[in-house]
Amino acid sequence: MIRAMCLLILSLLSSQVFAQSSQNQMFIAPDSELERQVELFEFETPQRQKTAIELAKSLRCPQCQNQNLVESNSPLAKDLRLIVFQKINSGESEQQVIDFMTARYGEFVLYKPSFTWKNALLWGLPILLLATFLFASSKSVVKTGR
Repeated sequence: MIRAMCLLILSLLSSQVFAQSSQNQMFIAPDSELERQVELFEFETPQRQKTAIELAKSLRCPQCQNQNLVESNSPLAKDLRLIVFQKINSGESEQQVIDFMTARYGEFVLYKPSFTWKNALLWGLPILLLATFLFASSKSVVKTGR
């Protein structure tokens, strides 16, 4: 009886969440117009096109694991690719676009994060472990006499 009540409550809650998400249009397939805009985007100069594509290749898709904005076919990647193309085409610099993306999505979107004190341990820990291992190995070799 209790199990049946729990299942009923869960089914009601899940149907309400689904109804609300469909009203908010959270899980709607990407618009074909957006796909056309991204695929057929026209740049003012070939240099801006090259810059925009290289920049989009250097930015990670926040939704995908280890795919850049050009490789990913997720709706978010297509949106971000269009934003990158528009910003570069309007004359913004690569650094301005990178600053916009990191302000919005954090340093996760960068394949090469900047060195800061927050991530110094992450960068320095492998070197510290290697140095500790070499020091401990040399001490054990001296003690054993080999």
